[in-house]
Amino acid sequence: MKKHKKQNKKRGFSLIELLIVVAIILIIAAIAIPNLLRSRIAANEASAVGSLRTLNTAEITYNTTYPSVGFACTLGVLASPASGTSVSSSNAGLIDSNLASGVKSGYSFSFLTSPSCTGNTPASAYGTYASPVTLGTTGQRYFCSDTSGVIQYAASTISTCGTSTTPI
Repeated sequence: MKKHKKQNKKRGFSLIELLIVVAIILIIAAIAIPNLLRSRIAANEASAVGSLRTLNTAEITYNTTYPSVGFACTLGVLASPASGTSVSSSNAGLIDSNLASGVKSGYSFSFLTSPSCTGNTPASAYGTYASPVTLGTTGQRYFCSDTSGVIQYAASTISTCGTSTTPI
């Protein structure tokens, strides 16, 4: 009778094989992560443009509804009223609470300084502004719009919409 040798060799992966797999995963991640970040920035910028369109529509509606007041000069005026109260010229209910908070999808929203928003009634003009919360991470461009309804952008901070900006 022939005796068979019993094999005690365990099957598994060697350290070299595991290191190769980890290296391949790291290479794929190095390629994918920058694309993911660029996609997020593009999505944030598209959201900012959409929010400025919403603000333009809200301003026109506000001006039409409250002609003695003119255009709104703050986001709070365009926001929804407190629960149980009706809409008015101080809380028109034209934009959602996210946009009314001033920060949405990586962008900060505010109104550009306008001479007509310094207490003159009715306010005859407005200018809205969107800036990235963290430049290079949440967005690359600054956006603005005014009574013309044209949304514009610039690579740096905008002080007046239309002077150093480019229409979209």
